[in-house]
Amino acid sequence: MSTRHNAPEGRAGVLDGAGRGALDGLRIADFSRVLAGPYATMLLADLGADVVKVERPGIGDETRAWHPPADHDGTSTYFLSVNRNKRSVVLDLTTEAGRERARALVAESDVVVENFRPGTMQRLGLGHEELRARHPELIYCSISGFGSGAGAAIPGYDLLVQAVGGLMSVTGTMDGEPVKAGVALVDVITGLHASLGILAALRHRDATGEGQLVEVNLLGSLLSAMVNQASAFAVAGVVPGRLGNAHPSIAPYETFPTADRPIALAVGNDRQFAALADALGDPRLAVDDRFRTNSDRVAHRAELREILTRLLSPGGADHWSTVLLAAGVPAGPVNGLDEAFAFARRLGLPGIVEIPAAAADGEAGRPTRQVAHPIALSGTPARYLLPPPRLGEHSEEILHGPPDDASA
Repeated sequence: MSTRHNAPEGRAGVLDGAGRGALDGLRIADFSRVLAGPYATMLLADLGADVVKVERPGIGDETRAWHPPADHDGTSTYFLSVNRNKRSVVLDLTTEAGRERARALVAESDVVVENFRPGTMQRLGLGHEELRARHPELIYCSISGFGSGAGAAIPGYDLLVQAVGGLMSVTGTMDGEPVKAGVALVDVITGLHASLGILAALRHRDATGEGQLVEVNLLGSLLSAMVNQASAFAVAGVVPGRLGNAHPSIAPYETFPTADRPIALAVGNDRQFAALADALGDPRLAVDDRFRTNSDRVAHRAELREILTRLLSPGGADHWSTVLLAAGVPAGPVNGLDEAFAFARRLGLPGIVEIPAAAADGEAGRPTRQVAHPIALSGTPARYLLPPPRLGEHSEEILHGPPDDASA
């Protein structure tokens, strides 16, 4: 990968002996905030990129103030969730001095990421065309809510996109109101698309030396992520509705009550359904004309649900999960997050990792607990080197270099 700078040594030798990341030598000037952009840049930072997070004086990323909950130092857990492995620099982009320093940062970077309202970076003199004219190899990733055209003025909030983008129309019970997903899912999906676009543009630059503009938006990302539901409309003109936890094309593929708490059954084929019927003590269900095939089961979903609910009622969710998994039936309880992380540990998955706290005033603070990076690479695994930064924590070293830098 061709780059235009040398990777930093990190704070207090934190990179020593840590091994190389897949994206070592790549620098990202990150002007994004809140969720989609910071999630994308954190994923890239975990894989070795040097991400410099540009923040406003006194305020920083808005999510620094989004609490409770907060950690032991009063830092928003929302902010902590998407900002590890980054260095923070404070720049006032409303001043010419701040903009000039931003241009200097860009000159040393391979990638720019921003999610201001469309047109803002151009007004600041930091738009794609201006920076690309100076640095034709630059990758410039712009994240917006509704694109840079007719939707440029619409604020890009995840809840709004879930509503107008159709996700809420298929989420919730049939007789209830539309509901949002329990996490800002559209922002997360858009962040994934942004990181994919950046990597594709870097691959092209490796081959040609040319940078390019990468544009992703929340609405387009959601429509793509609606996959089978969106395809039902695009191909067949079907406008899907809410089915609660049921699936429009598969049955049984939903949650069922048990003696204590709900259990999810994800029966994807006829063989699994036969195993389910046998494990529940009623093998005749598999040869019942109403339930022989998946299409039959979808057509008779209500009758099947009533029968399965009755058969599941004597035992609890953990009991049935053990029995059904042993029989080859995909099943599991509806866990809280505490139980979900415990489940991951039992499976040998990392779940939560700890990043040692950097020394402050000669005393090391508490380690930061973080959710593990989801991608496993055998040769260049994700690294957890820097805790989420304090506002402007690295301004001095980024703007003026480390103390022993010859240029200082």
